[in-house]
Amino acid sequence: MKLNTLTLGSLALAFCLVARAEDSAFKPIFNGKDLTGWYGLNPHSVVKLAGEKKEAALKKMREEFATFWKVENGELVNDGHGPYATTEQEFGDMEFLIEYKTVAGADSGIYLRGVPQVQIWDKNQVFDPAKPTRRPHLGSGGLFNNTPDTPGRDPLVVADKPFGEWNSFRIRQIGARTWVWLNDKLVVDGNVMENYYDRTKPLPAKGPIMLQTHGGEIRWRNLQVREIGAEEAKKILAEADAKK
Repeated sequence: MKLNTLTLGSLALAFCLVARAEDSAFKPIFNGKDLTGWYGLNPHSVVKLAGEKKEAALKKMREEFATFWKVENGELVNDGHGPYATTEQEFGDMEFLIEYKTVAGADSGIYLRGVPQVQIWDKNQVFDPAKPTRRPHLGSGGLFNNTPDTPGRDPLVVADKPFGEWNSFRIRQIGARTWVWLNDKLVVDGNVMENYYDRTKPLPAKGPIMLQTHGGEIRWRNLQVREIGAEEAKKILAEADAKK
């Protein structure tokens, strides 16, 4: 069937309208001015605590959050120390857009539903045979806390930009399955993200987004979330499964 110019134009317009509608559904979760909507938490430091000790530790991390995190030029900045930046809001199925810029020796990441993590590495680090499951040379974006050598644990391609440049993530989470695009390159393709805290269980149905701090300055900007409804989630999963 031949498509005339009018038909092609109509298709292009329809595509643009769909894209704009999707873009407009993204909502900012960082206001670029202050730390409103965020608090400090390192879940690993409290996982074995209970009762008053746990409550005291959680309170302390909330209080010291602003000591280690600040807003500068519309960017959420961390000095490499302190608790992780954690959203007050919890999210289920969603798409998440975020940009980051970090420094040499980077070892950071993004927790989804409070579970680690979409990994951020320094791709220039040399592979250490003494630590065979740590593979920073393969680039960022993989599900590092999955079981080694399982699908999605390491990224499909190296997509990191040089230091000094901003990197952009697009992350889609539906159920326990995760898609990650780094700088518009697909690096995780609908693989299951394991529940690091109990691998016999799937991810929680909802949880916060957490930005890990780990030894070096990292800057974040343009944080936006688009929540995915049940019908869209079902369609995405069906299309993904059909490609297998």
